[in-house]
Amino acid sequence: MFDMFERFRRRRPARPPHEAPLSAHQLWLVSLSAPVNRGREASRTTLYPFRHRDDAEAERWLREQWEIPDRDELLHRLDGLLKDGYRAPLREQTGADPLAWDVALYCDVVRKGYAAGHLDAPTAWELLGATIMPTVAAYDSWRAYATDYLLVRKVWMEGLRATPDEGFPAPQAISDAHLRALLDPANHASPWNQAPWHVISLPDRPL
Repeated sequence: MFDMFERFRRRRPARPPHEAPLSAHQLWLVSLSAPVNRGREASRTTLYPFRHRDDAEAERWLREQWEIPDRDELLHRLDGLLKDGYRAPLREQTGADPLAWDVALYCDVVRKGYAAGHLDAPTAWELLGATIMPTVAAYDSWRAYATDYLLVRKVWMEGLRATPDEGFPAPQAISDAHLRALLDPANHASPWNQAPWHVISLPDRPL
């Protein structure tokens, strides 16, 4: 895994091109970040994370939320999320290996890194692809993925109580409602309905 990230550090990014429609596998990968993409400005069906072009917002978000100023730090933080992330200290509290939380954050950071110009599209897709094996080994459905994500979010929210960051995240009720909407079979706009969990185990195809 370390060699992969070292190789990416040497590959310089080009500016994001006009995006072609995603394949079923690509939409599945993008959809891993859907739990953290609640805002109306978010795009949940493209590699680019926003509905409208806003590279500056992606760069600002990486600096302010993750203290990521450049490509090297981006790759360093992604490497950490994939190896241990925030789940390592949560194992004892949850009784499980809560991978979904770290995978959702990892994929969100990859997409923001692409929008900020730190990654080109081929590198972003390769980085997203690194999540497939551990994620499908851990979960068998979007519902299981969502359940684990919400479990860890609640533990994280509890840890923020009585701290200066207590008011930073959205209330749990908002996150719960967002996940219910993603899982609602009647919600045709949900990327989880457009790319069901099992498609990643089938041959890729155009959507």
